[in-house]
Amino acid sequence: MTTAFDPIDLSGTPLANRIAMAPMTRSRAGAGRVPTDLTAEYYAQRASAGLIITEGVQPSPVGQGYPDTPGLHSEEQTAAWRRVTDAVHAAGGRIFAQLMHAGRIGHPDLLADLPGGLHPVAPSAVAARGQVWTAEGPKDFVTPRELTDAEVRDTVADFVTAARNAIAAGFDGVELHGANGYLIHQFLAPGTNRRTDAWGGSVENRVRFAAEVVSAVAAEIGAARTALRISPGNPYNDIEEPEPEEAYTALVTALEPLGLAYLHVLESSPATRELTLALRKRFSGTLVLNPATEGPTSAEDLALIEDGTADLVAFGALFLANPDLPARLRANGPYNTPDTATFYGGDHRGYTDYPALAVR
Repeated sequence: MTTAFDPIDLSGTPLANRIAMAPMTRSRAGAGRVPTDLTAEYYAQRASAGLIITEGVQPSPVGQGYPDTPGLHSEEQTAAWRRVTDAVHAAGGRIFAQLMHAGRIGHPDLLADLPGGLHPVAPSAVAARGQVWTAEGPKDFVTPRELTDAEVRDTVADFVTAARNAIAAGFDGVELHGANGYLIHQFLAPGTNRRTDAWGGSVENRVRFAAEVVSAVAAEIGAARTALRISPGNPYNDIEEPEPEEAYTALVTALEPLGLAYLHVLESSPATRELTLALRKRFSGTLVLNPATEGPTSAEDLALIEDGTADLVAFGALFLANPDLPARLRANGPYNTPDTATFYGGDHRGYTDYPALAVR
């Protein structure tokens, strides 16, 4: 029987186990949106994961959606990420960069220090309900500017450039963020994509942006180093997908021939498990699952590997608070408790100061 502690080959990248660190925004980038030495320490501490997936990294300046998130669109950022990947690799780990364009989830105030008078963009000029945190406190989301056809194609190119930068920075691959109501998800969802051109309307057209981004990145850095994260039916960030089955089936069917490194499914509720299983049947590659459970993902969810539901299970907050999580899972605890007050922004507290188990 396969267990979470068995190794796995990820399209040529050997992983020591099947426990993944899920991507988690930490909002601790330095000036120029660059990761810091503290970032390198944070990820290196968690190198015992079979696979680390970084926090969302914007592929272009306008892709930023939260304060102090890092990018991969400048030489300075690329060089800084090299320090992170070197630290993880020196500790024996594997790490993918998650490329996340926030789309309409953001605010002009977050971009005010950048040239060009940048404003959040999206498939359609539909504002999200809710607020985003800025340096001046929470502010309502603004109505985004609708991307032109040429700008949509330029955005695909931005993802490609960022993926190329990621490989130059030493990452083992990239995960494209198509979940949680960000730009790729906004194109997939009918509530946020009201276009009538080739990028919207029919299921085929709504799927096109996601498929083209993935295909273009795979063509640039290799499919074996390219992955996609999806979350069918997830209402996060004011997304409406009342009947997600058709679109995600079409998307996975279109991507299946590429031979991607993995497909990462973030379940938004236990009710989506049926669709997860249906997509698994259509995708012959590695499936990473961030399962929907009653509480935080726990050791009990490792059974999803044993019964074949997934190939890897991704842990979020539990990995944030337990840098040596695989060892704790094997020992069935004990576990540090995540401090929600220090999730976003700040210094080393709640970032690199969670203790590891004492070595016996």
